[in-house]
Order: sequence, then C-alpha cells, then structure tokens
Amino acid sequence: MSETLRSDLGFDYIYIEDQNAFDDLILQYSQSDILSIDTEFVRTRTYYAKLGLLQMYDGQTLALIDPLKCEDLSGLWALLENENIIKLLHAGSEDLDIFAHYGQVEPKRLFDTQFAASICGFDHGLGYGRLVEQCLDVSLDKGESRTDWLKRPLSQKQLDYAANDVFYLYRLFPLLKQKLIELERFEWVFEEGQLQASGRADEIDFDNAYLKVKNAFQLTPKQLALLKPLASWRLKTAVKKDVAIGFILKDHILIALAKAWPKSLKDFGKVREMSNLERGRYGKQVLSCFQQADFENLPERIDAIAYRDDYKASFKLIKKELTLVAEHNQLPLEQLASKKMVHEYLGWFWKQPETLPKILTAWRGRLTNESLSKIEI
Repeated sequence: MSETLRSDLGFDYIYIEDQNAFDDLILQYSQSDILSIDTEFVRTRTYYAKLGLLQMYDGQTLALIDPLKCEDLSGLWALLENENIIKLLHAGSEDLDIFAHYGQVEPKRLFDTQFAASICGFDHGLGYGRLVEQCLDVSLDKGESRTDWLKRPLSQKQLDYAANDVFYLYRLFPLLKQKLIELERFEWVFEEGQLQASGRADEIDFDNAYLKVKNAFQLTPKQLALLKPLASWRLKTAVKKDVAIGFILKDHILIALAKAWPKSLKDFGKVREMSNLERGRYGKQVLSCFQQADFENLPERIDAIAYRDDYKASFKLIKKELTLVAEHNQLPLEQLASKKMVHEYLGWFWKQPETLPKILTAWRGRLTNESLSKIEI
C-alpha cells in the first residue's frame, strides 16, 4: 500500500507502508545514479536508535518508507553498498550508525553535503536548513525535529518535514558538485565518506570500553585495571537490555568506583556519587567486576603522550604548521585537523604503529605529508 501526498512546498511524494511497494521502489532506485537519503529516529533511553522513518529520493520519486510496516529492508542494505550509486546525506553520522546496526552495512560512494559545503567555501558544520537557505533561497520549517517518529499515524506536517529533508538535499548536489570540481576536490567527499562509514558495522569492542569513559585519563594504571572490567560489564548490560549506558551507571560513578575500590558492600558508603538505589541494584556486579581486575598486566595510562614534557610544545608546533596548510588551501582548520587528529598524529609519531593517523591519509595526507615531514619534534 502506498499513498501519494503533496507537500506544503508544492511537490509530490509517496508514503509506503507495504512490503511489495517497498521492494518495487528499491528495484527502481537500483537504476539510479544519485539517491538522497535521510532517516528519522527516536533515541532517548535506548542504546540503539529506534528507526521511525526512511526518506529517499532519486530525482523522480520521493518516498517516505514506514519501517514499522516494511520489516524486510534487505533491499535497502544492498542499495547502500552499490558502488554505482552516489548516496547523499547531510551530517550523516547518526544515519550511518542506523545503517550499521540494522543492516550491518557501510555505504559506498557516500556524499555528505555538510562536509562538501565546508571544503568549498561555506561555514564549517553548517546545518541543513541554513545550507538550503543559502544555496536555494528556501526557508524550511524545522518545527518537527523533536517529534516522536515511532507514533502512528504521522501527521501531514511531520511527513512534509521529512520529505523536505531529501527533496532539497537532491537539489543541493549539482551546486556543490560544480564548486568541488572547480576546486578539484570532488573525490575528496567520497574519500571522507569512506572514512566516516568505516568500522561502524564492526563488532562492539567490549574489552576496550574503558577507553571511552569520560575522564578516564585521570586514573592510574592500577585504577584503570579496575575500570576496565567495570566498563566492559556496563556496556554488555546496556547492549543486552538496549538501554543507554548512562542509565546503567554514569561515567563519573565509574571513575569514582575505580578510585575508591570498594571491597565489600559496606565500602560503597564512601562512594557518594552512587545512590542507594544504584548500590542495591548493581553493588554485587561491581564487586564481581573488581575481582576480575588484572593487576599483572596493567593498562597504559590513557592519553599517556599528553604527560610527556614536550607534548604541549609539540602540539603547538604541529597545529601552527597545519593552520598554515589550512589557510593556504582555504579550508577550515577544524576540517583539516581537529585537536583530536593532532593528538592522534603525535601518538603515531612517537609510537609508530602500523595504522596511519587520519591527518596522513586520503585527501588530508596529500595536503599535509610534505609539511609535516619537515618538522622536527
């Protein structure tokens, strides 16, 4: 079953809630050269986002697909991996997470219009509405951005909002493409898309969950040995229950527990960050985690290179050189080399692991290799 609707801005789209209609649509889209794609989802207390709507447009047929009714999305996953089709997204990180979770796919030939805009003269991190307004002189209503996309039926206003997100995305592409070709940067967007998508469909790394705990860099190696099984348990519990990890135990509680190292339920009284309810619910599990701590093979301090005496001076030197490269190429420094990337580069420089840092790969590497190779730190 599909229904044709007309948006408040004057274009038609179809609403699909039938598996056969969806399969026919995918067959049509598989012959396309370009597809604009967006998702609407809800993610409040869950670990994984709950997919509420899929929007797609090939320049001819704009479709809103109800994934609550069309449960077999295998055709879409195959479409995303088709290297003959350019997929347009805007700031697509969360969309990529959805594709990785539901379809275990990493899209090929991905064109992120936010990134594309940032390397051809627009502001860094420009939102979709602002970009549409600046390029197409159209003002979009963003009033439905916080709607409940799992609730049915969806209103006409909600559907119009969702349709706008792919209709104008498709129209942005030729304008951005022209600018990028003039600057000889068109292929950069696909290289960046590959970097953005890479690794998202990998299995969850439970053993290294402690590395993502906020402020874990404060802990000593012995404290990290306690944090490691604790963070792994929390992540496994969150995934199993499909609950956001913060609703198990928040990061600052994990840090406090690793510092205090309670050895019995009575010892939890000195961990003020942990409520009585949390102690009763998770106290035994925390103690069990601490019993698994491996003190014979202590983890290295997180961000250990930041404790080097020459770190700040080296960071400043690298950033200064990269700022010159960014200015010479008229690029936002944040896009060429964020603070995280500079930190990653220094870690690679001092430790020389096999995997190259992001700054030295793809389009960034072609801009920075020569300059960085001349710096002595």
